[in-house]
Amino acid sequence: MNPIELLDYAGVAVFAATGALAASRKQLDIIGFLFLASVTGIGGGTFRDVILNLPVFWIANSGYVLICAVVAMLVFFGAHRVESRWKLLLWLDAVGLAAFSVMGAAKGLAITGSPVVSVVTGVLTATFGGILRDLLAGEPSVLLRPEIYVTAALAGATLFTLGDLAGLPPLASGLAGFAAAFLVRGGALKFGWAFPSYKSRPGRRPEDIP
Repeated sequence: MNPIELLDYAGVAVFAATGALAASRKQLDIIGFLFLASVTGIGGGTFRDVILNLPVFWIANSGYVLICAVVAMLVFFGAHRVESRWKLLLWLDAVGLAAFSVMGAAKGLAITGSPVVSVVTGVLTATFGGILRDLLAGEPSVLLRPEIYVTAALAGATLFTLGDLAGLPPLASGLAGFAAAFLVRGGALKFGWAFPSYKSRPGRRPEDIP
């Protein structure tokens, strides 16, 4: 198993944990845990494979679904021991985002050979599962929070792609991309890094338009 495959399994497990933690915050039953963990864990990769016109990865390898199920069970019986499940959810989401930004970019680059597609698939893989989780759980969307989120996935996917194009070994490119994404997202969580937001201004009145 190469480092990229390890990141894929790790990303699924970590994202599944965030889905199960969201279920625990809503006090759902075990089926709710299993559903949210699975949707979050495999949602981003499913979207990536569909747009790349590939066989969906978890259909070819059902082990990914089993990972989601095991993680959901562990969280179901252990989440009550965590003092701040929201904070843990955000940090685990940062780890999953970093892993999937690399894995998504690697798959996009391997299939198409296009650096642009590589970056796009990295960003989509890293963010789509978290978006689905928040939507289904009724949590504040990570996209609507002020801290940097998508940019972290963009940094990880871009650095991995550049490393691969420069001829670096997959391990070096993967670690560089993972570190970049996690550091950017971690800095946003720790220090509140954010881009300036749009400031609304009143529109002109019809009589003012020349």
